[in-house]
Amino acid sequence: MKRTLVSILALAATVAVCASAGAAGFDPFSISLKVSKTQSKSMISEDASGDPCQFGEVGSPVGLVEVVERALCHNPKTRQAWANAQVQAAVLGVRESAYLPTVNAGFAYGKQRNKTSYKDTSSYAYSGLNTDSSPTVRSGSLKMSWVLTDFGLRGSNVDQARALLDAANSTHDVALQAAFLAAAQAYFDTLTALATLDAKLEAEKAARESFMATEAKYKAGVGGLTDQLQASTAYSQAKLERVVAEGELKNAQGSLAIAMGLEVNKPLVLARPDETLPDTAFVKPIDELIDEARRYHPALMAAQSEIKAAEASVSATRAEGRPTVSLTGELSRNDQLGQPPGVGYPATDVSSTSGAIGIQVNIPLFEGFGRTYRVRTAQSQVEAKQAEYARVEQDVLLELWKSYQLLNAETEGLKTTDELVKNARKSYAVARGRYKAGVGNIVELLNVQSALAKAEQQRIQTVSNWQGARLKVATSVGRIGLWAISGLTGSPKP
Repeated sequence: MKRTLVSILALAATVAVCASAGAAGFDPFSISLKVSKTQSKSMISEDASGDPCQFGEVGSPVGLVEVVERALCHNPKTRQAWANAQVQAAVLGVRESAYLPTVNAGFAYGKQRNKTSYKDTSSYAYSGLNTDSSPTVRSGSLKMSWVLTDFGLRGSNVDQARALLDAANSTHDVALQAAFLAAAQAYFDTLTALATLDAKLEAEKAARESFMATEAKYKAGVGGLTDQLQASTAYSQAKLERVVAEGELKNAQGSLAIAMGLEVNKPLVLARPDETLPDTAFVKPIDELIDEARRYHPALMAAQSEIKAAEASVSATRAEGRPTVSLTGELSRNDQLGQPPGVGYPATDVSSTSGAIGIQVNIPLFEGFGRTYRVRTAQSQVEAKQAEYARVEQDVLLELWKSYQLLNAETEGLKTTDELVKNARKSYAVARGRYKAGVGNIVELLNVQSALAKAEQQRIQTVSNWQGARLKVATSVGRIGLWAISGLTGSPKP
């Protein structure tokens, strides 16, 4: 008789072990394969350890590739998006588990004290009915329920969870591309600040030379005090602009360090790119880019998946009002040790075993019209998601259009600033020679000197803007990756 109870406990222990194995990482539905192993997804190739987000010391100098790789791995928004995708994958696992039976086991053990005494009367004697027992009670049960059919409820719930997982993965892609672009922009901003400081130092040097020339002429009696004062003012202005450029460089370096997931005060030495600009072979006619954006942009893919999830929610809401058919089973045993079976009998062990199996049908008949309104709510959510998709599509295509036009403008700007700098340098050389020869005046020299400094600054900013516009086009299409910068500058991670 004990064998049945032992069997129940053994089966319950087996179920408990399987449940604990699931909590420890058992993945019977392989949902882990539906989410990236790391927050950087496939944008970074794995190293020997299998983890692309394992980094050594920061490179010196640090290149754009390393900047982007560190940013993809340490950006809080990419980590949050990755975690949200993992959550949604787990929800999918929960929905798929509804196709399997549920098994519950119970066990109870207790001590009892049962005492019954009857008071004797004058004509009757009840002492023979008195009882006093202390039985031990043991019970165990195993219950199983398995939904055989619910007329589409589980399938709709799984479809909804799968669509939401697709949306979460696409949202993760959006976060990665945004982090990629932000890190690259921070790198270019720092390079711009470095080049600007170099230009300001050159301008300061030129202003100092002009000041020294006017001072020498004044002391020699061949120059006026006005020329010296104007040159001194220009020199002071150049020094002030150099100090401002140094402060802007420090701010840019701090922003770059934060983008890389480093301390804000981490000293960074950047790899200076060569003069060769990266290619723009990926930039196709705007109509083709628009078609690619509609097909591949992760923001649009996320919005499409959310529409599918909302449509699945409508089906699930309808299915909740349909019947369900379940297979049920139960096995139980109860032992009472030391229990008298009746008055006048000695205490003995009493055992009972029961088992049952059957079909249970649940038919919702009336819910106060709540189902109708829940279906309407779900249908309205579909319409809202469709409108959201239209809004996202407009934003994506407008951003692509602006980025495309900006790249065209900056490309033309490169040609113009090249000519501007070349002419400004020639003019400065001529004006400087004229002033030294005594046939030019200080106003002419200072004006040309200022024009050269401005032209140099415009060239630096135009190059930075062109680099950013090029990456924005790739981001707007939704297909940016390390290919966009691997040939640009920098070295791989250490």
